[in-house]
Amino acid sequence: MLALDYPWIIPALPLLGAALNGLLGCHWSKRWVDAVGVGTTGLAFAATLELAREFTRLPASQIPAIKSYFTWITAGSFRVDYVLQIDQLTIVMLLVVTGVGWLIHIYSTGYMAQEGGYYRFFGYLNLFMFFMLTLVMAGNFVLLFVGWEGVGLSSYLLIGFFFVKKIAADAGKKAFIVTRIGDFGFTLGLLLMFWTFRSLDYAVVFGTAGQRPVENAGQAGVLTSICLLLLAGAIGKSAQLPLYIWLPDAMEGPTPVSALIHAATMVAAGVYMVARCHVLYEHAPVAMLAVAVVGALTAFYSATIGLVQTDIKRVLAYSTISQLGYMFLGCGVGAFAAGIFHLMTHAFFKALLFLAAGSVIHAIGGEQDMRRMGGLRKKVPWTYWTMLMAALAIAGTPLFSGFFSKEEILEAARSGPHSNSVLWALGLIGAMLTSFYIFRLVFLTFHGPPRFDEHQTHVHESAKNMLAPLVVLALLSIVGGWVAAPRLVGGVDHFDKFLDPVFRASVSRGPEGPAAAAQQVSPKGSDWAVGLLPALMGPPVIVALIGFLVAWWFYIRRPQTPERLAESFPAPYQVLLNKYYVDELYARVIVRPLVWLSERLLWSVVDEGMIDGSVNGVAHVARAFGDRLRHIQSGNTRSYAAWVVLGAVVFTTLLIWMVR
Repeated sequence: MLALDYPWIIPALPLLGAALNGLLGCHWSKRWVDAVGVGTTGLAFAATLELAREFTRLPASQIPAIKSYFTWITAGSFRVDYVLQIDQLTIVMLLVVTGVGWLIHIYSTGYMAQEGGYYRFFGYLNLFMFFMLTLVMAGNFVLLFVGWEGVGLSSYLLIGFFFVKKIAADAGKKAFIVTRIGDFGFTLGLLLMFWTFRSLDYAVVFGTAGQRPVENAGQAGVLTSICLLLLAGAIGKSAQLPLYIWLPDAMEGPTPVSALIHAATMVAAGVYMVARCHVLYEHAPVAMLAVAVVGALTAFYSATIGLVQTDIKRVLAYSTISQLGYMFLGCGVGAFAAGIFHLMTHAFFKALLFLAAGSVIHAIGGEQDMRRMGGLRKKVPWTYWTMLMAALAIAGTPLFSGFFSKEEILEAARSGPHSNSVLWALGLIGAMLTSFYIFRLVFLTFHGPPRFDEHQTHVHESAKNMLAPLVVLALLSIVGGWVAAPRLVGGVDHFDKFLDPVFRASVSRGPEGPAAAAQQVSPKGSDWAVGLLPALMGPPVIVALIGFLVAWWFYIRRPQTPERLAESFPAPYQVLLNKYYVDELYARVIVRPLVWLSERLLWSVVDEGMIDGSVNGVAHVARAFGDRLRHIQSGNTRSYAAWVVLGAVVFTTLLIWMVR
């Protein structure tokens, strides 16, 4: 069982690709850069498939498979090993990261073919893959933290890839700084975790936490504090309220970067971390409710902004923030498997949406404003049909992948063990808004008359190396959720069954016994078998249909209606168009005061006045004293003799004084 014995090969392959392209790529042709960048990622995907095959043959007693290689850090009682853990959740994440990542690498060979720094781009992509794989395979929180910070670094490099553009460089710095705010809380959470459990290994932390009683809402203790601090890191990394502001600006990076980092992998790191720490959150209901509230509010809030944006990539950016909110909502109401399920399906259709948007931008010469598109349906048919499949999936169209995962989350919010009618309503409204803005995007981009100069713009379909990943992702957007389809007819949700050993009830036994505890936590059961007809005609499908019909009426049937509404309600329209002025608010309340404090106090007073003043003052005194001593060297023999006599007298006086 080669893959299970040597799982380190999977992250090592992209790291090798990053090193080779980073060090030698400048001397290679693009064909060699492609071979290394795409080849190492493809081999990592192949190794993951083999690992998954071998994993399915393991007996339950050997799961999770933990591989410890060497002691990494030792300081007193603190010890950290380089240890990898393979369980069902790891397998799902590995397949998503390597599979979708490999397709995006292939797409990039066409999209980035004419850009400078080609080898550097693939080096960054491979480096990101290495850190993301390290994050999901880690067997302790320290190694997870390395991957966590590594994807932040890689994201900074990729977002600011076009560093000669100030707006791209600023976007990279903004992403790095904002996520560091959340990571400060994450770091404090790890410190408090070690102080509490004396270890940062998953097995020790989760095993010990599982024996603790559940903390009541009125008696929130150390577990609640740990979970809230970890949630701060997840909010930053997964772009949730209020630290979401970096993600829309991150669209300044190349489109494959948007697809890889901000749709399929990095932004899902926070969701993965919360799901991985489900034992802690199940023992901290206050923190768990906080996860659900943050997710529901983000899903609704971001969807409203996406209603009026005109940049095709920014619409998808706010869509990503909203869909991540659904994942948090799922985890917050106890449906951890459903949250990971939506993470997987979202990786398929959102990566496809970004790559298809890149194909559109590529086809019309770099234009990203949907108001200057239209009429592309017959000119780029492959891009149109694949993007339509992704739109149907994200809208929750029955039998598409997003339908299954989103329906499970909303059903858990409505009737699960941690249900909340207010959060369910927010999620339902968000689903309607999602359907509206995604079909608005499709209609503005591909339907209606062309709104660009057809004589100056040569519209063309993308190359095969860009279209092939679109087709594969379109198929996954259709069938990616069918593993849960049997549940609709009273069968088994195979995805949930696969992850059940990871998320099995772990709350300590209460007064009603272990069975009651398991029933309290497990989000699955006979009550969840909603049936085929109720699911196909349930509230999520109805609101998605309403969103589609409104978008069709606004942008196909009566295309003048949106403009009239904007004129009739200018204030709400401007608020949404300007994203609730949150960036301006942050600039006025946080950024400008910090800049003023830095310039007026830290720079002028502390740096120039105190530090530079003390250093320059010492230099000035030394120079003045030296200038005075310089006059002693007059060249007069009698003056030198007088100084010798004076020195002898002083020296003799000191000797006499010391002897007495």
